[in-house]
This record gives sequence, C-alpha cells and structure tokens, in this order.
Amino acid sequence: MARDTTDHTPLTSVEEMAEYLASGSKPEEAFRIGTEHEKFVFFRADNSPVPYFGDASISALLKGMQEKLGWDPIMDGENIIGLGEPTGMGAISIEPGGQFELSGAPLETIHQTCAESNGHLATLREIAEPMGIRFLGIGGSPKWTLAETPRMPKSRYDIMTRYMPKVGSHGLDMMYRTCTIQVNLDFSSEADMRRKMRVGMKLQPLATALFASSPFTEGKPNGLQSWRGEIWRDTDNARSGILPFSLSDDFGFGDYVEWALDVPMYFVVRDGRYHDCTHITFRQFMAGALKSELKDWQPTLGDWTNHLSTLFPDVRLKRFLEMRGADGGPWRRICALPAFWVGLLYNDDALEAADELTRQWTFADANALRDAVPVQGLKAAIAGRSLFDVARDVIDLSSRGLKARARLNGEGQDESIFLASLEEVLAKKTTLAEDLLALYHGRWNGEIDHVFEEFQY
Repeated sequence: MARDTTDHTPLTSVEEMAEYLASGSKPEEAFRIGTEHEKFVFFRADNSPVPYFGDASISALLKGMQEKLGWDPIMDGENIIGLGEPTGMGAISIEPGGQFELSGAPLETIHQTCAESNGHLATLREIAEPMGIRFLGIGGSPKWTLAETPRMPKSRYDIMTRYMPKVGSHGLDMMYRTCTIQVNLDFSSEADMRRKMRVGMKLQPLATALFASSPFTEGKPNGLQSWRGEIWRDTDNARSGILPFSLSDDFGFGDYVEWALDVPMYFVVRDGRYHDCTHITFRQFMAGALKSELKDWQPTLGDWTNHLSTLFPDVRLKRFLEMRGADGGPWRRICALPAFWVGLLYNDDALEAADELTRQWTFADANALRDAVPVQGLKAAIAGRSLFDVARDVIDLSSRGLKARARLNGEGQDESIFLASLEEVLAKKTTLAEDLLALYHGRWNGEIDHVFEEFQY
C-alpha cells in the first residue's frame, strides 16, 4: 500500500464498515484491472542491496522518478517513501527491505496493464542505470541475509518489525525478503464478491505453484519451490491464510468485518504520527480502548481503511478483491498473473466452471494444498487429483474466459496471449523454481550471482 489514509469521517458502527466494503460494487462494464508488482533492487557491480540513503539509493530512485513523472511525493517525516499519480491513478511505493513496487492504475484490459508495467520498468531503468542499479524479478531474496538487507525509514514498517516476531516465525522474512505480483479486481454485488472470493481462495495455492520462483535463500537452494509460500504459512496467522468462513454459501461483507474487528491493529495515524496499537483489536478500539492514550481517540474511516490494508488473507477484501498468492517473477509473469485471474473471474462462464471445478474442495482440502505447494509445486494433489492436471483445466478455463472477453490489441490479438508463460510451464512440466534449480546445479555451477544477471528486468 502506497499511502496510509487520513480520512477523518467518524466511524460509529459495524454497519458502516460493511457498507464501506459494499460500496465497491459496480456494474460489469465498469470492472477494472489493477496490477501490482515488486522487485528487488541491487547494485550491478557486486549484486549487493541498495540502501535508502545516498547518491545511489532507494530515495534517489524515488526522487528521480518524481522528477521524470511529475507525481506527488509521499512523505514519512522528512523521508520520501513513495509517489502518487496526481489523479490517484497509480502509485509507487517501497517495501520494508527496499523492494520497489508499482501499484498500477485501474485499467480496462490486460494489454493496457502490461504496457503500463513495461513503461514503468523502462522509465525506472533510465533513472537507475547512471547509479549502477538494476532490478531482480523473482519471489524471494536469493542471496542477502536478513542482517544484510536494508531497512526503509517508514513508521508503519517500524511498528510491524517490532510486532512480527511475536506472532510468527517468518514475519520479518515476509517483510524484507519477498516479492509478489498481485492483481486487484472488482465485483458487482455481494453475491458476485462471494463467488469470486470462494474461487480465489481455493485456487490461490495453484497460483503459488504456477508462479513459484523462490527456491534460494542466502545463496543456496532452500528445499522449496516457493519460499515465499512457505513464509506465509507462519507469518501472522491471525490475519493470514485461507479464511474458512469465506468459503461458505452465505459469506458476506458483514462476515469479513466481524473477522477483521477481532484482528489486532498495527497503528493509527494522528497529525502525521504513527501510534503503535498492536496491543488492541479494532473492536476494542471502537469500544474506546485508546481514550486514555490519545486525545483524538475516536475511530475514523481512515483508521478502518488502514486496518483493512494490514490484513493478509490469501484473497484480501477491500472495495475490490486482491489476489495475493503469487511469487514475483520476470516481466512476462507481470502480465500473466492478471491474465490468469481476469480470465477466470471476469467471464461468467469461466467463473461458473471454476466454481464447479472446486465445489467439492473443503477448507481442509484447500489448506492442505496450501501447505504442500511450497515444497511440491504442481506435483501436489488435491481431492485425489494432481495439481498439474487441475492447472491444465484452470488455465484452459482462463484462456476461454479471456477469448470470450475479446479485448483485442492493435494486431487483433486477445488477452489470452498473456498466458503463454503459464502454458510453457504446462508444456515443460517444470515451474520457474525448478528451472532456476536446474540452472544452479548445471550451467551456474552452484554460483547464485548468475540469477542477478539472467533474471533482472
């Protein structure tokens, strides 16, 4: 999230919180696609991480992009921590370890969102090249220890860094040493949200397997295809994972609110200052838990939207749905991830077929798959079927959904062209993680530094 909200509208009831989520509903013709992607930032000379401060640094990249794009700076105290497009159509932000993120504009087609990502990377390279900086597109930091990884001066992250070790074993790795590609998609009603949430939750482990690209930690194979997927198995399970109640036939906005109310908060922002609130839930906040700590203790809509951004289920509900299961990856994957989900969720026939395909999968089935995928990838199984076979069916559904949308580029091609990198996974029967491991044990002769050269943007 690029910018924490400071909407001062008073918040007085649970109904208002549910209404806020429901207000995201829109007609199908207004559906949009918002793609986000993160990348690791490194010095070309020695593949070392780039610090926040200095002439060649994360802050210098942000200032260079600000000058080039004319976007508004997002500040945390004296430090620039991101950029916002002036009309709200997109943002650039930094993750805790300096991972550089584009949160793309809500666009109509995959052609547009792919062009946006490519344009962003081209502009970023132009700014970065004189500094000797490049960008790596995989899901997990392949070489640097946690101690070697820089820390960004962002108040929100300071609170999270203190809190994460209290609630899981991998929270700091999640913050500092992972990258993702994510797509944000719309819904037309509570019923439409429910079905998309259900399908999204059940198929998120498949996305993790298809996009697995984090088989290295601190210079060596880690025994996993998706280290990032393994990290999310024990980061902060009170706010993460597959939500069992989201798979029910009567799941609604109010159910998500009731869950969110009992998740511990991270912070509230007052007069530009972040106050650590990890000792209370949002429900306790609503009941006046901060009366003795803050003069302006009353909950606001800004507090609620910020709290929603600190929840990390595999599919996150805001006024849209966020598909959160994929590792980061090379530039073709930045286009493939939104294509995969748009094909499934933005075509009624494909969505119905995907819902039917997964209908018999229980929460226990889906959660067991989520547990198995980081190690086994597409060799995992669910409900007696190999995940590889499921993947073939699901990618076929997505392709049909994209073809039915019939959103064409200038050459008359529909959006199914962006599934090519996933179709290659099926054709070769190996994930990118398995390809990386083959390179490491083969041509790279066990030297991890080759990954920076061969998988940079």
